[in-house]
Amino acid sequence: MSSTTHRPTTPRPTVLRGGTVLTVDSAHTVLEDHDVLSIDGRIAAIGAGLAVPDGTEEIDARGGLVMPGMIDTHRHMWQTTTRGYGADWTLTQYFVWYYLNWGKKFRPEDIHAGNVLGALEAIDAGVTTTVDWSHGLQTIDHADAAVDALASVPGRFVLAYGNIQDAPATWTTAPEFHTFFQRRAGDLEGFQIAFDVTGDPGFPEQPAFDAARELDMAVTTHAGVWGATGDDAIRLIHEHGYAEARTVYVHASTLSADSYDRIAATGGSVSVSTESEQSAGQGYLATAALRAHGIPVSLSIDSCVLCSGDLFTAMRTTLGADRAYEHLTAHARGETVTHAALHADQVVEWATLGGARAIGRERDLGSVEVGKLADLVLIRNENSPAMTPLLNPHGHVVLQAQRGDVDTVLVGGRIVKRHHRLVDVDLAAARRAAEATVDYLRAEMGEQAWHLDMNPDIPQTKVLDNPYTYTDYRSAATHGDSESAESGS
Repeated sequence: MSSTTHRPTTPRPTVLRGGTVLTVDSAHTVLEDHDVLSIDGRIAAIGAGLAVPDGTEEIDARGGLVMPGMIDTHRHMWQTTTRGYGADWTLTQYFVWYYLNWGKKFRPEDIHAGNVLGALEAIDAGVTTTVDWSHGLQTIDHADAAVDALASVPGRFVLAYGNIQDAPATWTTAPEFHTFFQRRAGDLEGFQIAFDVTGDPGFPEQPAFDAARELDMAVTTHAGVWGATGDDAIRLIHEHGYAEARTVYVHASTLSADSYDRIAATGGSVSVSTESEQSAGQGYLATAALRAHGIPVSLSIDSCVLCSGDLFTAMRTTLGADRAYEHLTAHARGETVTHAALHADQVVEWATLGGARAIGRERDLGSVEVGKLADLVLIRNENSPAMTPLLNPHGHVVLQAQRGDVDTVLVGGRIVKRHHRLVDVDLAAARRAAEATVDYLRAEMGEQAWHLDMNPDIPQTKVLDNPYTYTDYRSAATHGDSESAESGS
C-alpha cells in the first residue's frame, strides 16, 4: 500500500444548517430550511433545527443548496495534464494522438501527475466519486502510479483498468495483472476492467471478459461509438453471455433498437458524456432512446483534453442536447413540443444516484437520506448575483450553478473543501508535476509537432474504421470497407 494513501480518522460530527436540500430520493423531494447532520461519516439526521452533539462543526447553508456528492462514471484522469490541448479535435484526431502516436509515451509519473490533478479537480467541482477510466496503463508500474495518485486525494475513486496499447486478451490474462488487484485491494473504492469490443466476429476480447468474471469485476466499455464500436460489439457481448447488470456501456450513441433491447434486457446502464459526444463525434447523445428502452443513465466527463471537467457542464449540455433533439424530431413531423420530456430533476439524479447505481453503490451513495454515507455538496456563493433567487432548486443546479459556487464538500463526513477552497491539499505540488509532464511531452514530440498536433493530420491507416492496434478488423457499418468487413481482416 502506498504511503500516500489517505486513511483518515473518524471525522467529527458536522451539520449543514438551514439549506435547501435536494434529497434525490425516489420522489425528488426538496426540503427548504433544513439541516443535514453527519456523524461517524454517515447522514444521521435531516430536519429543521436539529439538536446536535457537543463539538459538532456547524456550517451555514442558508441561501445555499445541499445535494449529494456527484458521481462521474467515466473520466480519463491520466489525460488531465493535457487539459484543453485537443479543444478542436474530432474523435479521430483523439485516436491518432493517444492511441497511435503519443499515448504510449506517458510514463508512470505522468499517469500519477494526471490522476492527482484530475482527482483534485473532481473534488473541487463537487464530484465526490469518480471512475477513472484509465486506459493508459501500459505496465503494472503505470497502474500502481494511478492507484497511488488516487489514494492520495480525499475522495472516492474506482480504477477502471485499461491499456489501449495492447490486446485486452493479452494484458488481462497476465499473472501480474491478477496479483495487482490482490496487492491494491482496499486502497480505492473499487476496481473495474476497461476495454472495448471492435465487433471482430472472432471476438478476440473474450478472454478479457473471462478475466473479469474470474476477478468478479464489472466491465466498462465504450460502445456505440461511430468509427470504433457498434451493434456487432453489443451482439457479441450479449450472445456470448457477458452482458450483465453491472456492465457500463459508455456513450451508446450510434446503436440500433436491437442493441438497446439487449442492454435493457440484461440490466446494463449507459454513461452519457454529452460534451464529448456532441463535439468529438461519437454520435448524438442517446438519452431519448435510453429513456424509451428503460436503460439507466449516469453522466461522465470523458476527457478534459476536449471537454470541461465538471458535471455542472455535463448536466447543462445533456439537458440542452436532449431537448434540442426532441424539438428537432417534432419539427420534422410538423409538430410542436409543448412540454419537455426531460426535466432538470431527472438530470440531477443522473449526475448523482444514477452514478451510484452504475457502480453498484445506490444503497450508500447518491442521495441525501439517513443512513447513507455523508458525501455532501453545499452550493453557496454570496458573492455571485447568479445564486439568488433560488426559485427552482433542481433547475438552478443544472442551469445556473457552476464549480465556482461549490462552497463545501464532504466525503464520508470529512470536510475536503470549505469556503470555496480545497482543504489540506498541496495544489502547488500537483501543478508542478503536471507542468513537468507537459515539459517532457513537448521535448519528446518537438516543438513543431507539439503545435501542429493541436490539429493533427489523419494518417493513411484503418483508424477511421478501427483505432485499435490489436486487430485489423474493419467495419462496413462505419466507413464502408465492406470487403474487409465480410472477411474480418
